[in-house]
Amino acid sequence: MSQLTFTLIQTSLHWEDKAANLQMLEAKINSITTPTHIVVLPEMFTTGFSMKPEQFAETMDGPTVQWMKRLAAQKRVVLTGSIMIEEEGRYYNRLIWMLPNGQVGTYDKRHLFAMGKEDEHYTGGSQRFIASVNGWKINCNICYDLRFPVWARQQYAQTGAPEYDVLLYVANWPDRRNHAWKTLLQARAIENQCYVVGVNRVGTDGHGVYHTGDSMVCNALGEVLYHKADDEDIVTITLNKADLDSTREKLPFWKDSDAFLLPLEVPEAQS
Repeated sequence: MSQLTFTLIQTSLHWEDKAANLQMLEAKINSITTPTHIVVLPEMFTTGFSMKPEQFAETMDGPTVQWMKRLAAQKRVVLTGSIMIEEEGRYYNRLIWMLPNGQVGTYDKRHLFAMGKEDEHYTGGSQRFIASVNGWKINCNICYDLRFPVWARQQYAQTGAPEYDVLLYVANWPDRRNHAWKTLLQARAIENQCYVVGVNRVGTDGHGVYHTGDSMVCNALGEVLYHKADDEDIVTITLNKADLDSTREKLPFWKDSDAFLLPLEVPEAQS
């Protein structure tokens, strides 16, 4: 397909109040009237960036995953964002990739934010997750992963072509480091010659940390196609494969890239 449409929901979150967040987000999702393929929610959208998984984590059969399944089917979209998940006695900051047919893919946050003691409460993931939608490939990541370029890097030498077309980041990235957020989103787009979609929350969390949002969409040249700071926003934006292909053909930097391997499997989710 030549186009892929994302709807980004930049929102404040009720601190550690799952019921209030699900009610609020359902109203926002139901307000979307423009046709879209993928609806993106922030990191830990049911709680905010909480270090209380013992209290708030759910299983993959829990109410939030069921809520996502119902809304994805009703709206006929892919619905994604991260939540706390408990599995075999471990806790994960897990991105859920819910397809409209009820099939689900997952990505466990690889890089845990030690400055916020995330590594003391959660288990880091060990696999990348690249989803497939209408012929597009989307590499899914969570917040702090943005700071680690090797994890996101296209492995051109192994495939002979780009692995993916879109880098997706869902986040609870604080205002105090928003310059890094905005700069690194553009850098990841430039170095990987792909679109980048970053969805962040706004507002103050339970620790008094303010978030400016600064949700952003960049093209393969790092040019900003959408950016919103401070305010809640719901935006639908369509990406064009022809523009991406043209950039890669005119500027084939990927052919000169270094060969390397990540010793990890890359599961795919089809839709």
